[in-house]
Amino acid sequence: MTTTPMKKNRSVSRCSFFLALLVWVGSTATHAFQTGVNYLPDTTDHTNFSTPYHSTYTFFYHLNEGNYDPDISAGALNMVGSEGQNAAALAVMLKQIFDGNGVYVRMNEIPNAPNYRDSVRNSQQIYVFDEIILPSVYLEKVGNQWKFSSTTVQNIKALHKETYPYGTDKLLTLLPKLGSQVYFGLHLWQLFGLFFLLLLVFASHRLFTFLVDRGLYYVLVRSGYGTIAKKYLLPVARIVSIYLIVLLLAIFVRVLQLPISIVSWVTIFLNAVKPFIVTIIFYKLVNVFSGYMERMAEKTASTLDDQLVPLVRKTLKAFVIIVGSLFVLKYGLRIDIVPFLTGLSIGGLAFALAAQDTIKNFFGSVMIFIDKPFQVGDWITSGDVDGTVEEVGFRSTRVRTFRNSLMYIPNGKIADATVDNHGLRKYRRFYSTITITYDTPPELIEVFVEGLRRIVQNHPKTRKDYYNIYLNNLSAYSLDIMFYVFFEVPSWPEELKAREDLILAAIRLANKLEVRFAFPTQTLHMETFPEKQGFTPIYEDGRAGYQQKLEQFIKSETGAGSSPPDKTTS
Repeated sequence: MTTTPMKKNRSVSRCSFFLALLVWVGSTATHAFQTGVNYLPDTTDHTNFSTPYHSTYTFFYHLNEGNYDPDISAGALNMVGSEGQNAAALAVMLKQIFDGNGVYVRMNEIPNAPNYRDSVRNSQQIYVFDEIILPSVYLEKVGNQWKFSSTTVQNIKALHKETYPYGTDKLLTLLPKLGSQVYFGLHLWQLFGLFFLLLLVFASHRLFTFLVDRGLYYVLVRSGYGTIAKKYLLPVARIVSIYLIVLLLAIFVRVLQLPISIVSWVTIFLNAVKPFIVTIIFYKLVNVFSGYMERMAEKTASTLDDQLVPLVRKTLKAFVIIVGSLFVLKYGLRIDIVPFLTGLSIGGLAFALAAQDTIKNFFGSVMIFIDKPFQVGDWITSGDVDGTVEEVGFRSTRVRTFRNSLMYIPNGKIADATVDNHGLRKYRRFYSTITITYDTPPELIEVFVEGLRRIVQNHPKTRKDYYNIYLNNLSAYSLDIMFYVFFEVPSWPEELKAREDLILAAIRLANKLEVRFAFPTQTLHMETFPEKQGFTPIYEDGRAGYQQKLEQFIKSETGAGSSPPDKTTS
């Protein structure tokens, strides 16, 4: 396999980075105190347990590489309840717990008073080193001496197992056997440990990437979920692989027993990265969940579900970011978030008072999504609002008016208003009056009205169980036929098309039967001249003739004959 120049450059840059990191670690190690504490001035008494300061100094001083004497350090342990156990071994394990968790003990912060009392804990004579990482490890006054509490001593083995899980605690005794020579400020076994750690991380990343890209992706593609796998699952799986690498680093970097000044910063970094990566994973999982919701929304007839999906997606992402940030602050950066949450609650009250309208609009949008008074595409009327719903948001609803302008109505206002949803109509009413002239014979009127009813019966979009077509009025210049029908159509354009069909059919029927439509006119009657013919039509066919013309018209309109319906219509 040939290596491209770009890959060579990347390899050189990576090697340079790790070499620089190694030199920095070594230079720091030569100046750092490897006992888990910051630099300490020498004192005349190295076995003093009279104050929290002196007990801490004595414990870590005799576990230093140059002054290693764990038997003296064990004097800082309260062995009540742990009789029969090796106190020196417990002291070493306790120091490893401090180092493995990256707890950097600052001697200038430890009280130097024999009768010190912790005001936070009801003035008890105890001192806790780290309330977030090691809350169960603390000093207590026993007689005239300050020692690690009996509870701490009894929990040392459990804490050690928790700090070095999965059998990594055995490496603490195996790795030093590789050699204790010092290079770059580190022991030979630490250099070997760094090399194997980098090799393990690289191999794990390659293995997991192979399993995801070649295994999981292949299975999902064969199952018909190729788009979902490529768009949603693969990004999540790759972030998970990075999280596993961080977990490996967090576990095995403790075994190397690097200088505490380095481990403390590395631990803070890894502890912050872990919740940060988990936040990214859940952030991307929201996209997976949203994709599933979109597919479910496509199967429903309601278009309001399509608007709900992006809103839920944005809300879940905001929630993930907020919760993830709190975890990063508390467990990563070791910041006490209780005062922050307390201040946030007080500030939230002030914010709620100042943003009443915004909160009202938010709950109005919630009620819209719960009650579903309308959906996207519906024609609604509410006060001055008259148009088609285009979008429903958390704050406002967007309505396109029939002037083609766009109106933004706060959801709180819509939730309190009366909304007339024309889009939910099952039937659309059509009411009109057909006027015919007074000289139309009664028999012809009956046949014409019957024909209008036949037209309604034969139209595919009309309501058949309820319509009213009757001669119902004698007006000043016409005989009025009430034409009252309903269309079963979903939209206004379809309603207009159905109206056009009925009106054209009524006109053709009138032309076929020679029925004249009336309109306001003035008629001057003159004596008929012998050689002239009057304008008034002469009706001589009778009902049988009119009925025959009606049947011919119906045949021409429908293409087949149909029996006349019952004249009585509910």
